[in-house]
Amino acid sequence: MASGRFGSGDLTARPKAGPGRRRGSVSVTRPLPRFVRVKKLASGSVAFYWDLTGYYRRLGCSIPGEPLGADYVYACGDDGNGGRAAILNGLFDEWQRGRSGEPIEGLVRFGTVDWLFREYKQTKAYLEKVSQRSRRDYERTMSLVTDLVTKKGDRVGDRQIKAITPVSADKIYERIIAGPRGQRPRQGEKVVGLCARAWSVVHRLHPAVFNRDIPNPWRGVTKNRRAKAVKPAATREEVYTFANTAVEAGYPEAAAAAVICFEWLQRPENVLEGYIRWTDYRGRKAPTAIKIFHHKTGAVVLHPLQDGDGTLFYSDAEEILAKVPRRGIPMILHETRDKTEPGQPKPTKLYSESGMAKLVRRLRDKAGLPTTFTLDACRHGGMTELEEAELTDGQGRALSAHKSRAYEGYAKRTMERALAATRKRHAHRITSLSNAKGTEFRNDAQNEFRNGEIERSRTTK
Repeated sequence: MASGRFGSGDLTARPKAGPGRRRGSVSVTRPLPRFVRVKKLASGSVAFYWDLTGYYRRLGCSIPGEPLGADYVYACGDDGNGGRAAILNGLFDEWQRGRSGEPIEGLVRFGTVDWLFREYKQTKAYLEKVSQRSRRDYERTMSLVTDLVTKKGDRVGDRQIKAITPVSADKIYERIIAGPRGQRPRQGEKVVGLCARAWSVVHRLHPAVFNRDIPNPWRGVTKNRRAKAVKPAATREEVYTFANTAVEAGYPEAAAAAVICFEWLQRPENVLEGYIRWTDYRGRKAPTAIKIFHHKTGAVVLHPLQDGDGTLFYSDAEEILAKVPRRGIPMILHETRDKTEPGQPKPTKLYSESGMAKLVRRLRDKAGLPTTFTLDACRHGGMTELEEAELTDGQGRALSAHKSRAYEGYAKRTMERALAATRKRHAHRITSLSNAKGTEFRNDAQNEFRNGEIERSRTTK
């Protein structure tokens, strides 16, 4: 345990303050990490600060000081070895090892683009907002930027953040879209969006590392126009052709996965990760519904399976589910090849994303379906069917659990949707013409009466 007045340096190594302590010092009874000082505020509370000594500043260490707030656990961890101070001290250790010339593999210098992305991946903006499924794509996009070799022969990732100006951002974007096999504007859009977000998040935490005049050079990058590709959507006929083929081939789990994605609009990764459970299908609390948990949005949707008069809404889907063996709580499980003792049930596990994708490709070829048929296409097909059924936007969101206008992007512009819209437009035009004629008749009658009255009044005079 350590106590002493605040100041620069490592307070944990200082002796206890004597009775003649100077004004403004603060006694602490909990261990403090290196370079953390304590200050008593005017309100009487205590705040923590991380600040290097002048000795290391003169040696060239540019890691800026940082207020750590009034929460000891956030600032220093439970025992003085964690919290935000541990991250800053880790950066200092990296700087010190690099200065001494130690051959450290994977060393990231403070204030570089590599460091910025590393800091971004440690923030709540990344850990809580970016799903596990999307993180691999984020990593690939970051690598496109950091591993890009400039004309001078150095990596973009090794450059200081302040060296990335708006002109540099434009050049990086142009280099990215000029791919080895032709133009790739979509990759350029990903780079601009991700970099703008990462720059904004890390700038809030380390403003001194960024250019004061233009802290985010990625804002305003002009992107090339492109015709956005429309994701394929499987039809109801294709989904059940696949499902019946899968059942006949001995893979009812693959059949159920396709049906669940189509009928109840579940994301494929959630199906494979075990979020569809037998306990949520006609369970004790909802015997006439299936509960679908959307992990991405955190929303839970109860899809009714039957009406009050006993009419089944999803009879075809329930026939497929009835053929799936109950191997555990998750619906979509498969047996492993592990050896077991005689009389013991075979162990089961969840499908991997790649394993299910290979199985779907093999079964769709057997069923004679197009190569665009995937579990994701099944979900998009279900979303499109919502629009073809002429549901309102609110009704569609209620079933799909979308919380934003992203719902509109899933509905495909099919002939059925166009026909329904044309019918409504035609009916509106007929109604408008009818109303216009009625108004004209009323106006003519009214004007004729009034003009006659005026003429008679003039002759009487």
